[in-house]
Amino acid sequence: MKLQYDYQYFPISIPDKGAGGKTGNWRVVKPVISKEKCIQCKACYLWCPESTIHIDNEVYIDYEYCKGCGVCASVCPVKAISMVMEQ
Repeated sequence: MKLQYDYQYFPISIPDKGAGGKTGNWRVVKPVISKEKCIQCKACYLWCPESTIHIDNEVYIDYEYCKGCGVCASVCPVKAISMVMEQ
């Protein structure tokens, strides 16, 4: 039995068809990691509200989903992440 919900009464986010949470072209600033400064403490990975920071031998950001909120830059203890204007 498949349940049918009337979503207008639920306080949830429903992305548009095809959007899938991708940033698109509306992000104004993006985080850039300095590989020389990064101590791989994983604070940015743990605090990223969109889970766009990944660790695979080194830390990297999935810019397709990053919203540019700056939480990662604010929690970095060695200031290895800077927010730069999107071009």
